[in-house]
Amino acid sequence: MQTSVTVVIPAYNATATIDACMESLVEQQGFAGNVEVVVVDDCSTDETVKRLEYWREELSGERFWIRILRQEKNQGPAAARNRGAQEADGDFVLFTDADCVADSHWLAEMIRPFKEPGVSAVKGAYKTRQKELAARFAQAEFEDRYRLLDRFRYVDVVFSYSAGFRTRVFRDIGGYDPAFPVADNEDTDLSYRLATAGHRIVFNRKAIVYHHHPDTLGWYLRKKYSRAYWRMLVYKRYPEKAIADTYTPQVLKLEILLAGVLLLSLVLSLWIPGSLWVSAVAAIALLVLSLSFVVKLEVPGWDLKLAAPFILFARAVVMGAGLVAVIPRLLRKDSLQAQTTSD
Repeated sequence: MQTSVTVVIPAYNATATIDACMESLVEQQGFAGNVEVVVVDDCSTDETVKRLEYWREELSGERFWIRILRQEKNQGPAAARNRGAQEADGDFVLFTDADCVADSHWLAEMIRPFKEPGVSAVKGAYKTRQKELAARFAQAEFEDRYRLLDRFRYVDVVFSYSAGFRTRVFRDIGGYDPAFPVADNEDTDLSYRLATAGHRIVFNRKAIVYHHHPDTLGWYLRKKYSRAYWRMLVYKRYPEKAIADTYTPQVLKLEILLAGVLLLSLVLSLWIPGSLWVSAVAAIALLVLSLSFVVKLEVPGWDLKLAAPFILFARAVVMGAGLVAVIPRLLRKDSLQAQTTSD
């Protein structure tokens, strides 16, 4: 019996990227089963649907076909993915994004770990072909996380840019929480829910999608602020994961703490000169931690090696700011639901 797969893609104003995404799925190799591609248009105002209709007419056939679903109003990627999964016909449901380009063996690599009967979900990996410093640093950061994931047979994260589930498991667990209004940590929330329920998640570094990472430092840092903000709301639901999970390096938490101590001690030095010693110790500790990151860099470029300590410090500062900003919201009883009504 042939394996059937449904690939679900949420799309919103994706005209600039959807063609490359669709083409990469058409050119998949190494998978002999049936492939259904379900694109959920989240009320786009550009020509996304027009481009999708072109691909549907040109490429749908006996073993590969494309379906287009349209949301009546913009509801965010979590709701779009859920709708696609609910209407999926495949035994397995895979997720990627409209701005991702799948490697030619992505689908085969996503399905391969499911040969182990106990595996409920599979997490793939990001790559980029960009040359900008910020984008290469973002990729280096992902590679650092992947080295951590490689240590574990089973992990507790499966992110939506390259994610696979047994369709029954995804539906039974309730899918993504649509209370997350933006594409930020809704997949972390689902991951922790799966892991807490005892499901096995496997990381496969070979299941690759190519992505356009932030290409400016400002864009990158805004993302880091947002990641910290929304992750704390997830931690409120799963406080044990704030202590440790299989994806977040403990050194990152230390960097955020040290950056806060450094900045606070510098401010206090205006009144307490002796606090400069605290600043110096914190700065040295941050430098040592950054050098440990630099020596493990897999992404080439001397400019990246030289810039990494400064970017790491800036990352720690903005993530710390995100953690502080979310505190009032964390104190609400229904922090996530209450905010999304006004966001």
